[in-house]
Amino acid sequence: MRIGITCYPTYGGSGVVATELGIELAALGHEVHFISYSQPFRLTGRETGIFYHEVPVSNYPLFEFPPYDLALASRMAEVAEYYLLDLLHVHYAIPHSVSALLARQMLAERGKRLPFVTTLHGTDITLVGMDRSYLPITRYSIQQSDGVTSISSYLKEVTQTNFGITRPIEVVHNFVNCDVYQPIADLEARSKARRRYAADDEFLLVHLSNFRPVKRVTDVIQTFAQIADQIPAQLILIGDGPDRSTAEWLAHTLEIQDRVHFLGKQDRVNELLPLADLMLMPSEMESFGLAALEAMACQTPAIATRVGGVPELITDGVDGLIFAVRDVDAMAQAAIALLTDTERHQAMRKAARKTAQDRFCSTRIVPRYVEFYESLVART
Repeated sequence: MRIGITCYPTYGGSGVVATELGIELAALGHEVHFISYSQPFRLTGRETGIFYHEVPVSNYPLFEFPPYDLALASRMAEVAEYYLLDLLHVHYAIPHSVSALLARQMLAERGKRLPFVTTLHGTDITLVGMDRSYLPITRYSIQQSDGVTSISSYLKEVTQTNFGITRPIEVVHNFVNCDVYQPIADLEARSKARRRYAADDEFLLVHLSNFRPVKRVTDVIQTFAQIADQIPAQLILIGDGPDRSTAEWLAHTLEIQDRVHFLGKQDRVNELLPLADLMLMPSEMESFGLAALEAMACQTPAIATRVGGVPELITDGVDGLIFAVRDVDAMAQAAIALLTDTERHQAMRKAARKTAQDRFCSTRIVPRYVEFYESLVART
């Protein structure tokens, strides 16, 4: 199949999933065309079967806000017609599904059919889409999509309830490549890599996010401060965003700055996650919890919050631990108890990896997308 994919190319769950999906589809022999304003950050530009098409946006002085959605629709139609795309798959409803709808209508006038799939990822529904400025057009574009998928049952239910969506929504969970995200088998190599951040007698914790307020990175710092006060530990934070400076200042205020390592944005997080003993993900909202899944595949269990789609990923007490939002004290004490109980910790590490392998590996999830595409094209 020839598949066009549009996503936000920056760091974030929807962009990660869309890019990884394109890579996996290309590995299966499909032809994938990414259409966006810049190349998705996880693409190298050297992947076989993957092509990137930039969306140029006019800087005409009359436009206070350049109309990216219109430029995107035009580029979608151009790429689809020139490369004979079978369908478009847009990630994050706003504005991508609207642009895909326009592209479909443009081509229909010339007798060409271009079905499109919209995948709902989270804040496009729970935050941005609920804004009264966007709600009507978000609802309309979802209803008009040829196919709709959601990354969790939670998000599907929210979409149906808040937007009054009556069309079917297929739940296709996020996934991880279990051959890329995996434990480091060579224990000496793991120990050597780990020493960049922690001594052999110290525990190493990790947090991975875009550092937006909803990720509650300050709760990560506060939780870790309690942990570090009772057991030898270090913390690495992967990512960047608006709350980074606040988190840095809090670490300084709590006098733990020498134990906290801000690594910024990293392209190869699969090499860092296996070094950690535990992930901290105290988010205020997660429609799925991709960062936790990537850690779990690396045999690093997560302490997370009981929000959104997280309970669909983590079984509390088996392959991770789940707490109420803002319950920093409970998360800290649970982390200490787990890390100091070697037998329980090892069992949870193995269970985390097993959950990723048995339920969320790309080899299980990506074929579901392919089947969905094929059924959609057959209908249209």
